[in-house]
Amino acid sequence: MITEEQRLHELRTLKDVYAKAKSESVYLDHFRKSKLAILMKEFIVDHKTAAAQEREARAHPAYLELLDGLRVAVEIEAKAFWEMKIAMAGIEIWRSKRATERAEMGMR
Repeated sequence: MITEEQRLHELRTLKDVYAKAKSESVYLDHFRKSKLAILMKEFIVDHKTAAAQEREARAHPAYLELLDGLRVAVEIEAKAFWEMKIAMAGIEIWRSKRATERAEMGMR
């Protein structure tokens, strides 16, 4: 059986994992916009309209690779978030069981 202290340690660890995953996904989301602008600048010579530049930039392998990285980062973030929620639920279950045990001991 997992103790309260083990659950708290688990939460302390998960908070770091979640924070890193969240920062990575937010960074990649914002960098995606910068990367799109950088790539669009590469297509100014061949494509005069912004729509044509954007089309080429969004199809560029570097942009698609960034999107894959963003997908992975969001997946890691979501997993860490739910692991934290599960750990918190475990603490609530533990507290509830202890309260029930105390109530039962008082009834004897």
